[in-house]
Order: sequence, then structure tokens, then C-alpha cells
Amino acid sequence: MIKTPAPLSLLFACVVALCLSVTSSPVQAHAFDATDGLVHFNTEDQAFRIHLDMNLEAILAGVDPAVKDTSESPQAKEYDRLRSLPPDQLEAEFAKFKDKLFSGMTILLDDAPVTAKLDEVKFREIGDLSKPRKTMLSFIGDLPAEAKTFAFGWKPEFGKILFRTVTAHPRSMYIEVIEGGNMSQTLIIDDVKSRSVFSMIGDFISIGFTHILPKGLDHILFVVGIFLLSIKVRPILSQVTAFTIAHTLTLGLGTAGYVNLPTSIVEPLIAASIVYVAVENIWRATLSPWRPVVVFCFGLLHGLGFAGILREFKIPDDDFILGLLSFNVGVELGQLTVITICFLLVGIWFGNKSWYRQRIVIPGSVIIALIGAFWFIQRTTGLWT
Repeated sequence: MIKTPAPLSLLFACVVALCLSVTSSPVQAHAFDATDGLVHFNTEDQAFRIHLDMNLEAILAGVDPAVKDTSESPQAKEYDRLRSLPPDQLEAEFAKFKDKLFSGMTILLDDAPVTAKLDEVKFREIGDLSKPRKTMLSFIGDLPAEAKTFAFGWKPEFGKILFRTVTAHPRSMYIEVIEGGNMSQTLIIDDVKSRSVFSMIGDFISIGFTHILPKGLDHILFVVGIFLLSIKVRPILSQVTAFTIAHTLTLGLGTAGYVNLPTSIVEPLIAASIVYVAVENIWRATLSPWRPVVVFCFGLLHGLGFAGILREFKIPDDDFILGLLSFNVGVELGQLTVITICFLLVGIWFGNKSWYRQRIVIPGSVIIALIGAFWFIQRTTGLWT
């Protein structure tokens, strides 16, 4: 049997390659930041308010919301120019654009389009150019007493919205992700005002689950790589437990802001973790003593990836622990679902066959390793984005 190279040497090589790529990349690069949206319903004043904290310069420049690195966008120069403008000059740029923004927004009350007036705009001072500068827009609209439902959306080129409502009594929060030009879910206004804490828990569990299935292909491949090594309970349980403890730890620390690594480091290393588990599956037929330790280390990275997602939602302090735990439950349910699907599709039928390793484990691991290697190169060089 071929022995696996020491995992530390492989990790060291990956980190060195990553550091070389990071040092050669633009220091001001970042992704198109999602818009933080918050809606309030005030039936006493018969009005609704929508607050949008947005990456205005990216929208004005026409940057594609799907880019991982704004420096790779054809509009990068225009974006950087807008980011360097003082607030008064940015306001002048916005004045030429606001009609397009208004026409690209859709607000529905009882499924009928309505308009809202721009009530306040806050252009922030130039700050750290390595981070996006958010501009706050506040809209106000009429809320007739008989209005029952509400929905909000805008054109896909304006990017993703992390859409929330917060109620005071009882304390609860509704939250969802709107992207691709879709509308929000149709909200029942009376239900929003009387939402229970269990509804909020359900929202975060759903968000955590969907960031594994179907959105988290890199996390799915990592879990499949864990499964492929052996269909026996002990190897799977030892790896999944190590992975769960690790990503739970950094999910909490990362979301709280105690640990914060840029995605330009985290995402390539997540890809490297996929390559590692797949390659070790090829070289070893049994669980190595160091495999759970390595899976734990990579789990720390995956947790930081999850934290980047959850941090965007700006969970209020009163709801932080509950939202964090609920999101993590959703992630765990997603991972268990992936393992269950693997058992149902492969493990039950072929796991005890003499040819299982040669025909399933090794070819499957080769495919996973190649995909992970492609992602590693893509995420460190910016090619093929």
C-alpha cells in the first residue's frame, strides 16, 4: 500500500502557493457586497419603511454581482473611481442614476405595484478602500389599513439582498436571501408583526440547510469525500464529528467578529481541503490516524466560510446565539442529508462488493480531486471566472 505523504507538508505547500498568489493580487479586491434590506410595518402611521444599505458604487459602475473579485470586472476602473469620490461627488453620481434604481425596484401590496418615496440618503465618507463603502437609502410608502401582504424585489444587476424584518413584541426576526432578480416571499403583514421565535429559528435552519443543499457544492464534495473513504460507521462518525466541532467553533467566532480571514484566503484553502481528502481516499483504503485531525483543521476553514455568509445578515445581539445555533443546525441537517443520499445511492447497493473501492471510491475521488484542484487554481489566480 502506498503511504500518504505527511499531511503537514501538503498543507504547507498549499499555504505557500496561496500566499504567493495573494501577494500578487490587488489589495483592494473584494466581492460585490450584498445589500442589507430591512422593512418595517407601522399600521398606526399607516406607512411602511424600507432601509437599504448597499454597495452603491458597484451598482453605479455596472459590476456583475456574480464576480468573486471586483478587480477582475471590466468595470473595475470605474468602480475604483467611484469608491474614491467624497460623499458630495458620489451624491451627484447617484442623482443621475436614481431614476433607474427606482424603476428597477418592485414593491407589491396585495400583489399590486406601489411606489415609495426616497426619504433619506446617507453617503458615507471615504474609508478603507480594501472594503466596500455602504450607502444607506431609506424609503417610505403608504400602508392602507386593509393591506394584507407585502413583497419586494429589484433587477438582478443590482445584486443580492439580505432581506429582514424585525418585530419588537414578541422579539423575532424574519430573514431571507433574494437574488437573481427574484421577489421576496409574499409576507403576510399581520403574521410578520406577531411572528414567534420559532418562526425565526425555522428561517435560520432553512438558510443553513440551503447553503449546503443545493448551494454549497464545495462543502458537498468535501462531505462526499469523507463518505467515500469507508461506508462503515466508525470512520464516517469520527470524521463528521471532527468536522462538525471545528466548523461550529469558527462559525461562532467568525460570525461574532473575533476571527476574520478574507475570502481570498478561505475559499482557496477550502478547495485545497477537497483535494486532500480525495487524494488520501485514493492512496489509503483505511482511516489514517491523522485523518480526523486534518478534517478538523479543514473544518475550521469551512466554518469561516459559513461565518462569512451568516455575518452578512447582521443579526441583532439579542438574537445572535439563537440565530447562530439555528443556522448551524441547518448546516448539520444538510450534511447528514448528503451522507444519507450517498448511502442510498451507493453504499447500500455496492458498499459490500469486492470491486467497490476500484470502481466507486477511486474514480469518484479522482473526479472530486480534479474539481477541487480546478477551484484552487481558479480561486488563487482569478482564471476562468
